[in-house]
Amino acid sequence: MDAMQPYLNRRKRLAGEMRARGGGIAVLFTAPEVPRNRDSDFPYRWDSYFYYLTGFPEPEAALVLRVSDGCTESVLFCREKNEEREIWDGFRFGPEAARTQFAVDRALPFAALDEQMPQMMADQPAVYYALGADGRLDARMQTWLAGVRAQSRAGVAAPAQAYDLRVLLDEMRLIKDPFEQDVMRRAAKISADAHVRAMRTTRPGMREYQVEAELLHEFRRQGSQFPAYGSIVAGGANACVLHYRGNDAVLKDGELLLIDAGCELDGYASDITRTYPVGGRFTGGQRALYDIVLDAQKAAIAETRPGKRFADPHDAAVKVPTRGLLTCRRLDVPLDAALESGAYRRFYMHRTGHWLGMDVHDCGEYREPGEPAGQQGKPWRILRPGMVVTVEPGIYVRAADDVPEPFRDVGIRIEDDALVNEAGCEIITSGVPKAAADIEALMRDR
Repeated sequence: MDAMQPYLNRRKRLAGEMRARGGGIAVLFTAPEVPRNRDSDFPYRWDSYFYYLTGFPEPEAALVLRVSDGCTESVLFCREKNEEREIWDGFRFGPEAARTQFAVDRALPFAALDEQMPQMMADQPAVYYALGADGRLDARMQTWLAGVRAQSRAGVAAPAQAYDLRVLLDEMRLIKDPFEQDVMRRAAKISADAHVRAMRTTRPGMREYQVEAELLHEFRRQGSQFPAYGSIVAGGANACVLHYRGNDAVLKDGELLLIDAGCELDGYASDITRTYPVGGRFTGGQRALYDIVLDAQKAAIAETRPGKRFADPHDAAVKVPTRGLLTCRRLDVPLDAALESGAYRRFYMHRTGHWLGMDVHDCGEYREPGEPAGQQGKPWRILRPGMVVTVEPGIYVRAADDVPEPFRDVGIRIEDDALVNEAGCEIITSGVPKAAADIEALMRDR
């Protein structure tokens, strides 16, 4: 397949959606460079929506798509070639090369955007852009519209309607095409290998950041450009902090280590969590809670299939730890009452999954379009082939007077990435063990 074909297909599909609404002009910017401190920027990462339609990796760029009944025109605005800046900052495509390399109809200098837009917006029935996403863009759009209206005495009309472009793109991005699925499988494999590396490396006395370094090493060694998010490497009580970021504590024998980490590859995220004993063997209390979480994940995966609703895996998962907590005498009410009252939320306070794709918490509504809310609450999204969701139940038991010693300061989460397919779902992160016996066996062979 031609490298640009997926992007061409997406632009064609977007044009079709716009044409069905009467056509118009769409404008999409990439992300700006962000200063980290004086004379130093954060590593550059383009805007996901922009890259989804173009594959263009440079800053200072915009895509304009003009759609009418008869034709579609794509115009890429990008930085010009500049020998001096390329000496300092690296290669630039420039408009001439960008036009052919990224399969657009025209490419123009980014500096010409403000001059060109009032002309390109003239007589367009509607404008599509990220409404309200950036006050500077909103102001710029007002300036362009004023430029169009200034031509009214020449018979030129300004767009009469404005649409949020992200609404159309969110629906497109929710279903991953075969190209995206392949990239996400490769990202998942790299992340799985990194988790295996971490398990084999972990020893009592190490610091959390030393284990994090092993993850980052494997990500980069296999070609990942970035971590998909800030890695969580949480030993002992730190695992009860859902978004723990310290990553600097000493790991102790007898504690569990929770790692939530995934790489980004070619713009697509992976997201894996594993929890394992620092010393290589689960204690009795740890193993009891761990098996509860693993059974909850199995129940959720069984409900991750076409035709099910987004909330069905969560509803299936939450029953398992609630029942398990009752067995462990951590809850003292009947099962139905514990579920209805939410008593389990003391130990399991988050949902079981989220969309995954170019962003680790990917775009897309969780409510089924066109279905009104009824007596049962939100009509959750129907799962369809091509959607990718995480499946990540957990139990978090903080130290308290009513918590027995074997269960104190134990945080456990098990997370995998599930690609919904016609048969059910494919767990694309299965390359890292999660059964307690398999984890212990891997750690024995270190």
